[in-house]
Amino acid sequence: MEFEFDIHKIFLEPITKLDSTLLPQRRPLVSSSEAEKQIMKVLDDIGKASAKAQRLPAPITSASRMQTNQHHLYILKDCTPKTAGRGLVIGFLKVGYKKLFVLDRKGSHIEAEPLCILDFYIHESLQRHGFGKELFGFMLRIEQVEPQHLAIDRPSEKFLSFLWKHYNLRAVIPQVNNFVIFEGFFRDRKAPGRKLPPKRAEGEIKPYSLSERDFLRHEEGLPWPFSQGQSSLNRAGSLGSSPTRPRVIPREDEFVKSLRTCRPHSLQRAANGEQEDSSQRRRTSDMNVSRGLMAQRNCYSRYTCPSPPLLTRAPPTGMCNLYTIKC
Repeated sequence: MEFEFDIHKIFLEPITKLDSTLLPQRRPLVSSSEAEKQIMKVLDDIGKASAKAQRLPAPITSASRMQTNQHHLYILKDCTPKTAGRGLVIGFLKVGYKKLFVLDRKGSHIEAEPLCILDFYIHESLQRHGFGKELFGFMLRIEQVEPQHLAIDRPSEKFLSFLWKHYNLRAVIPQVNNFVIFEGFFRDRKAPGRKLPPKRAEGEIKPYSLSERDFLRHEEGLPWPFSQGQSSLNRAGSLGSSPTRPRVIPREDEFVKSLRTCRPHSLQRAANGEQEDSSQRRRTSDMNVSRGLMAQRNCYSRYTCPSPPLLTRAPPTGMCNLYTIKC
């Protein structure tokens, strides 16, 4: 793949390794900002070319994906004399470690974190020239991994033929995910996979722990009406009835306190020799008159209702004869 800028100034090695920083180990011959801009352009273009060759709906390799993941990208450039000008990018290989649940030959799930082949692309005009084997072998040496210990993400038919031809990887262990592993994946591994522990049996579910129940007050009950007994709740006859709230009886000390704060009665004031206030006496008289008129208006008889008797106060002659009835 050709670009408008010089490839040899940003990739000084035949095969350059990139990580999330997008900067090669050897410093480019251009400024850092210009080198980063050109490298991002290369990654985006080769990612689109790989997606088109594999008939993918979207690229799986780009500069933004490299910056947000811990992946390694190996870029192969053409160093022949005929491309001594700006240079060409032949292809790339992207790898990364992923935690997977793979199946062995017995069908047991094993948790492993192998090195995975995530994307592999060689330009169509330069395939079957040994560039793919050169790039793949360089990656194996740098990552120090055996071919049978790799997990490959959705390999194409060409890639499977490549692995069969150069590394004798034929026996595929079927998986339920998109990754493909081969016979020998679980053999002689540096970091063997971990078998999942058996699922622990579920015990009795408790609503509160002992520490949470310590601060609860035992004397505090449920709010009404849930504090009613089952008999009182079932006392409702039909559906839709609600339980009755019990009548609260004041305690003896509260009742005595209320008596002390009440205003003395007229009889008591008369017994103590106190004179009733004129305003209070006038208010009581007016109230009795208004009650009598209201009773006369609300009478249901066709005859005229007699006026209610009015209470008039007699001179204080004794405790038992304070009020007389005057019709």
